[in-house]
Amino acid sequence: MKHLRRGESSVSRETSDAEAVRRRAESLGIAFADDSWDRLRLHVETLLKWQPRINLVAKSTLADIWHRHVLDSLQLVPLLPGTARSVIDLGSGAGFPGLVLSAARPVLDVSLVEADHRKSAFLLEASRVAGTSVKVITQRIEAVSPTPVDIVTARALAPLPKLLEWAAKFQHGHTICLFHKGEGLDSELTEAARHWMMDLDRVPSVTAPGAAIVRVARLRPRR
Repeated sequence: MKHLRRGESSVSRETSDAEAVRRRAESLGIAFADDSWDRLRLHVETLLKWQPRINLVAKSTLADIWHRHVLDSLQLVPLLPGTARSVIDLGSGAGFPGLVLSAARPVLDVSLVEADHRKSAFLLEASRVAGTSVKVITQRIEAVSPTPVDIVTARALAPLPKLLEWAAKFQHGHTICLFHKGEGLDSELTEAARHWMMDLDRVPSVTAPGAAIVRVARLRPRR
């Protein structure tokens, strides 16, 4: 956890962290319009205001929120096909990665699925404050109507076999799934391969050693 240096305010530290993350993201080839970066900043400000009332992210990560959550979400942007227009973020929670993708790429039609009514209320407020255009779906994933989308995302939500089961009903011929996964992925892949066929890539995470972004295409069940 980061600690304040003598004479450093929490606001100045957060500004410094945000600037460092912006430079890191730009080094990954992510370009930002000024209003896009403002949306990200307002998202974080809203989260910090709500966090004392509702546990949106782990308290241990608050001091490093720009790196642990914002940059972790932004690293999906270079993996998005240029033709992608629709995204569904499963178990969106605090809006990572769904709200971040909407802020960074306003052209995307982003739906956030969150069954917890308090977190859903946060997502609506964060979207309003940040000026992002998203649809918040306050339902369990299993209850969401099957709707084909270009991109399915999920972060720290469930083992890969369960993610694939949920994602299947949002597939069309060119749908791509982007899932944040940590250590233990190999065993999840072994289990998933028993029930699913897919084209799969593992992209090393830029925020956590041993973690990866799993990119899944052409998902189909084994017969």
